[in-house]
Amino acid sequence: MAIPSFVDSVRFTVAAGNGGHGCASVKREKFKPLGGPDGGNGGDGGSVILRVDGGLTTLLEFHRQSIRRAGNGQPGQGDFKHGAAGEDILLEVPSGTVVTDLATGEQLADLTQDGQEFVVATGGKGGLGNAALASATRKAPGFALLGEEGEQREIRLELKVVADVGLVGFPSAGKSSLIAAISRARPKIADYPFTTLVPNLGVVSAGDVTYTVADVPGLIEGASLGKGLGFDFLRHIERCQAIVHVIDLGTYEPGRDPLGDLEVIEGELKAHGGLDDRPRLVALNKVDLPDAHEMADIVRPELEAAGHRVFTISTKTGEGLGELKFAMAALVEERRAATPAPEPRPVIRPKAVGRRGDTPDEFTIARKGDGEGGFLWRVRGEKPERWIRQTDFNNPEAVGYLADRLNRLGVERKLLEMGAIAGDAVAIGGEDAVVFDFAPQIETGAEILSRRGEDQRFQQQRPAAQRRKVRDAEYHAAKASGVDYLSEGLPDDDEE
Repeated sequence: MAIPSFVDSVRFTVAAGNGGHGCASVKREKFKPLGGPDGGNGGDGGSVILRVDGGLTTLLEFHRQSIRRAGNGQPGQGDFKHGAAGEDILLEVPSGTVVTDLATGEQLADLTQDGQEFVVATGGKGGLGNAALASATRKAPGFALLGEEGEQREIRLELKVVADVGLVGFPSAGKSSLIAAISRARPKIADYPFTTLVPNLGVVSAGDVTYTVADVPGLIEGASLGKGLGFDFLRHIERCQAIVHVIDLGTYEPGRDPLGDLEVIEGELKAHGGLDDRPRLVALNKVDLPDAHEMADIVRPELEAAGHRVFTISTKTGEGLGELKFAMAALVEERRAATPAPEPRPVIRPKAVGRRGDTPDEFTIARKGDGEGGFLWRVRGEKPERWIRQTDFNNPEAVGYLADRLNRLGVERKLLEMGAIAGDAVAIGGEDAVVFDFAPQIETGAEILSRRGEDQRFQQQRPAAQRRKVRDAEYHAAKASGVDYLSEGLPDDDEE
């Protein structure tokens, strides 16, 4: 099977890297087996980034590739070692690429400027290690946060050629020959229909004005409905500032004439939509053929009466090309002056995580109907749902920490105000929600933890240290009074 040389529409999946998990570790040294939390943070996952390369003209690079995946972040380690960030993947696309999310139909980006970047899938944030979670009230967290999953979405890239002037007309009207005659472009030219199978682009200079010209191949009657090749390429004229009708004065096909050709092509442009505001020029081509000048003299009055500026040209002899080039340059210059300056190219970044008090409503609660044990309440919000994703539910301390965070955010108070009672099922999140039994004012894990999110091994050290201080004081007091301290049989540190 032949590999296409031009691809202007592709669809594939982009997957950002997952964030690495944080590490729950305790520093261990000689004579100090529990020296404090030293777990490092997980690395952020890599992102998938699109960047415009002005030298590209096709999306062929993405043909037959179903997925592009960025690197995962590495997990944190003990001794305060943070995990490495996942490697971003950079995908270069031509200028004029439109990015669409296929799941929602939303247009994500329209990339038209050389060097413009767009983060199409953001890597997951790495989880915090227990060293980062330690605080004055939680000196020894026995858990770490999980890394978040990276974004994954199916997208479509659609190329719309960025050109100042678009050439339209029937097959073999001379559009490719015109581009070759007025620019350095060298498209394939032959005397049979549908010679041009891909849009051609040429750069033209007229005086101080430099502009680009593109042709739209395969336009015939019914192209906007899918007939011929024009349906696939009509999108390439949407960005053009002006349209030039190239009319064949020497066609021998029955039922065709210059006025009829213009009417048909205008009908297809109107059916495609969005091009009514583009100024038009009409170029009557192939005046070098016998009787072509007579034909031009016949149709010119009608075309001018309809408001068109008409030029008679020959791409073979060069007749009329200079005048047409300057007329196109004048239209382009006029449109550029009327068009506002382009906005600074966007650099799309992940959404910032809000801090407490940033917004009045950091979460919403809705009653969804009868659920197990009572009404089912659904909590939605960026913070609660992110905290759910970060929690290791196999670790009671981590669950207790989550309960503390939700309580500080005001979720419990809001549920009580809305009428929730103990035992109600409360779901946090969307389709993959986590469901809890509502237990107001009950501290999760309180039966096994004196402080939620605290490693109890550190608490066990404190009584032993206190007993050691008491023993030392008693020893010195006994020695001062002449009593044999060791003969008294006082308890050792390991005895209870």
